[in-house]
Amino acid sequence: MNSPHYIGRFAPSPSGPLHFGSLIAALGSYLRAKQQNGKWLVRIEDIDPPREVPGASSDILATLEAYGLCWDDQELYQSQRTDIYQQQIDTLLKQGLAYYCQCTRKQIGQMGGVYDSRCGQLSTSLTQGAIRIRNTAKVNQFEDLLIGKVTVDKGFSGEDFIIKRSDGLYAYQLAVVIDDAFQGITEIVRGCDLLETSCRQLSMNKILGFCSPNWLHLPLACTKPGFKLSKQNYANAIDIKRPQASINAALTFLGQAKVDTDDVDVMLKQACEQFSIADIPQVSEILIAQ
Repeated sequence: MNSPHYIGRFAPSPSGPLHFGSLIAALGSYLRAKQQNGKWLVRIEDIDPPREVPGASSDILATLEAYGLCWDDQELYQSQRTDIYQQQIDTLLKQGLAYYCQCTRKQIGQMGGVYDSRCGQLSTSLTQGAIRIRNTAKVNQFEDLLIGKVTVDKGFSGEDFIIKRSDGLYAYQLAVVIDDAFQGITEIVRGCDLLETSCRQLSMNKILGFCSPNWLHLPLACTKPGFKLSKQNYANAIDIKRPQASINAALTFLGQAKVDTDDVDVMLKQACEQFSIADIPQVSEILIAQ
């Protein structure tokens, strides 16, 4: 049933231009939101400066506009919300729900690859280092609208994960949960590469007392098994001057019927009318030619 209260989002990081894999996530989330008569928001996740490319944020927004993927409301920049993240961390520390950790990756490897919460059990708490959430929720299962029941390894899902890095940067798991709650996101449509981390976000929601959104994880575009298209793997940017072919290619990838190659606004309107979750392939990845 359509809901006027549906709010979805597309949340790219400005580490490079949008590629075909990005387009799949953007288009899938857009079509789902608009078919539900809901809002589609854009959030720029720019809290990891070492990975960011100058000008990428503006390039991403310009590409979305060229593809007719116009967002509702003002776009949100995570870099402008760091005070909010810090306030939440301060509260968690005061409540004993977070603690400092100085363990190295080598030490965690010696623990078997899963952090054993040792810094949270010290008689005298540390006062510097990375900050970890005391994971009291340990959610390891959830229902995905496409995949069905998802079960994640209990070691990964139950770990006290980092919410602020030792270099002072805020972790994705903290920022994304706070911002989804702030924007009232009711459903998250994104790629299967983030399937496992959904459990950590569900745990974070539970600890913070937030309502959890619904989930819909789309197949990943891969050039070979396990090798997804990504900015880090130097995937080609999508064509900003001729978006029609890329839109139809993305629709085909998602199992949807092609639309008439026309004005992008007309194409998207037709795609929204035809969009069906049931037609999306229930696989984690699909091989494509690059």
